[in-house]
Parts: sequence; C-alpha cells; structure tokens
Amino acid sequence: MEVRRTAPVKLVVPDERHEDLHESAQQFLHCANRAADFCWSDVSYTECITANTTARDALYGELRVETDLTANLVQEAIRRAVQAVNGCVERWKQGQRVSQPEFTSWSMLYDKRSATFYRNRVSLSTVNGRVECDFELPADSPTPYERYVLSEEYEFRASTLQYDKATDEFYFHITTRKYDSDDDKPEVSEDTEHQTVLGIDLGVNSLAVASTGTFWQGDEYDHWCREFEKRRSEMQQRGTQAAHNALLRLGKREESWRKQYIHTVANEIVTEAVEHDCDVIVFEDLTDIRERLPQAKWHHVWAFRRLVEYVEYKGAERGVTAKQVASNHTSQRCSRTDCGFTHEANRDGEHFHCQKCGYEVNADYNAAKNIGLRYARKRKHRLRSSPTSRTGDAPVDVRLNGGTLSGESHQPIAGD
Repeated sequence: MEVRRTAPVKLVVPDERHEDLHESAQQFLHCANRAADFCWSDVSYTECITANTTARDALYGELRVETDLTANLVQEAIRRAVQAVNGCVERWKQGQRVSQPEFTSWSMLYDKRSATFYRNRVSLSTVNGRVECDFELPADSPTPYERYVLSEEYEFRASTLQYDKATDEFYFHITTRKYDSDDDKPEVSEDTEHQTVLGIDLGVNSLAVASTGTFWQGDEYDHWCREFEKRRSEMQQRGTQAAHNALLRLGKREESWRKQYIHTVANEIVTEAVEHDCDVIVFEDLTDIRERLPQAKWHHVWAFRRLVEYVEYKGAERGVTAKQVASNHTSQRCSRTDCGFTHEANRDGEHFHCQKCGYEVNADYNAAKNIGLRYARKRKHRLRSSPTSRTGDAPVDVRLNGGTLSGESHQPIAGD
C-alpha cells in the first residue's frame, strides 16, 4: 500500500527576495492558463488534450520565451494544467457540467530539481536566480518535517509553494511517499523518448565544455597551480625546518583551494543541466585519460576525476544522473547529425574543420556534443546543444575565467 504524507513548513524568505517569488508565481500561473487554453475544447471531451507530452512538446518552447521561469517550473505549470483538464474530462464523461480550468490562486509546484533541500533550508528556483529560504519549524519535536521529509522511509515527491496574503508569509507544502513493502512499489521504467542529455568534454585549455556551448576555462586553475608549484620549489630549496613547516601549510592551502575550485565548477555544471532540463550529464571515460591527454599534468587528471565525482553526487541531489562513455574518436568525429565523418585531419588544435561537410566549430565543443550523442543515440535520448550560427560556431558562455567564485573575489595567496 502506498502512503502519502504532506509536511507544511513555514519559510523565512529574505525581504529583498519576496518580489522574485511573487513574479515567479505570476508567470507560473500564466503558463498554466496558457496550457489549459491549449488543452481545452468546448466542443467535446474527446477533443481535449489529456497527454502531458503533447502539451509539453507544443508549448514548452513558447513559454520559455514568454517567461523567465526555469525549464522545470514551466513543465510543472504545463503538468498542472493537463491534470486539471483530465479531471474535467472525467467529470464530463459522467454527464457533469464542466468548464475550462482557470488558475488564479497564488501557488507554484516544485520538483526535486527546482527545489534543492538541505536539513533546515531549501533553495528555490525563481525568475531571478535561486533564493535560499530557512525553515521556521515549531519547537515541538518531532515535527511533520522531521517525521516525513527527513525520514529514510519516505521519498520526496513534489512541493507546493503558497503565499498567505493576510500575514505576508510563505509556506512550503512538501509531499512525500512510502510503501508498506517492496512488492507495492511500481516498476520503474525509463522515459527513453524524453530524457535529455548534456555532454561534457574535459581538457587542459578548457577545463570543461558543455554541449550547450558553455565553457569553463582552465586559465585561472592553471595559473594558481603554477604559483603554488613555484612557491613550493622555493621552500624546498631553503631546507630549513621553518621552510618545511611552511611547506606543509602551503600543501593544505593548495589542496583546499583546488577542492573549492572544482566544487564550484561541479555546481555550475549541475545547474547548467537543470536549467536546460537535462536528465543525464555524460562525461568521457577517464580510464585512459593520461594516455589521451599527454600534455595534462597531475593536477589536471586530479581535477578531472574529482569533477566527475562531485557532479555525480551533486547531480543526484537535484535529480540528474552522471554517466561515462567511451572516448574514442570523439575529438575527430563531426558532430553534425547528418554527417558523422571521422578523420584525424578534422581537428587542428582547438579548431575543428570537417574534411567532408565543411563544418567548422570549436574542437572541444564538437567533442562535447559527440560525447553526449554517443550516450543519447544508444538510448534514444535527446542531446541538449546550443543553436549554431551560420559558421557553425556555438555561442560561448565562459565561466570561471575572471577569478571570481560564487560572486566573491578569490585570489589564493601562495605564500607562507
């Protein structure tokens, strides 16, 4: 038997972010009403659209342009409208009087990607980035939040954000589910037709490149690794006990900095996947990475392995899985779906030029698409890539190239 429980939680929303939630709710209702209008027919219930995939395929692109909502919020709005239309259709079949659903009350639906949970707070997607909200929990324990949301017996399903105008307060109603036995659990089947893939290429010049055209440059990472190495060499030459102690402190500082840097890149890659509605992040297999990238130093290989590791668990927290595929010929193969010509002459450094069809593009971006395509084609998934210009080059969004991490100046001092 399936058991569902809902835990209402009061949110502490920063005053300066109230308007972001209000605007998000307004745009969410716009999407839901547009979807309801698309799905509804006054002629007959047989002409109403009751399939979520049909409505989503028809409206998703338009609503992303019309609003500033993230992909998941747009899809939740469409799903809400389809569910409402389905309910009306069922009553219509029974001879009851029904009318087109209209959404006017302040509320938004969040899934596990648009709402990221921590123990005592939640991070919510809005039209103006994510907002961090603390939970205001009652003193009595255990609270419904502790009994259901924090319990390993229950799994998160969805949440509804609501606003109380009278008190100017926000409430998050978190829905959870558990089964009395494993036999009650429904079989899980992958929606292979509608999963979307984000391909990621790892390299030395560009630490990571996504199939969406986003680049995470390795300039700053390389610069500070060289600075740490230079300072370490100077200390080793001194040969004193003080220099030895300073060397130990420097090693800890370097390790902490590198971990923080890669954590930031991993967070941005997962966010890139979530914002582009990707279910899977695909990397190349790192087994023979040293042989394939002879110019890569030890700290590059370390960064690649940690990055994949961090994305795996950070993605899982937001409903995105991480996979790896064989890397052979991904840098030499033309990523255009109507070509696929593979030849070593196609790549010249950072430039890719297909010798067959003439496609020209950044070589790492081409490889990122091939990595994603290799996984997507076997499973009939879709690759999320960037619209290309007439030259075939991708619009580039460069991350971590100016020395700022999470909005703060981050200049490590490679000193004593």
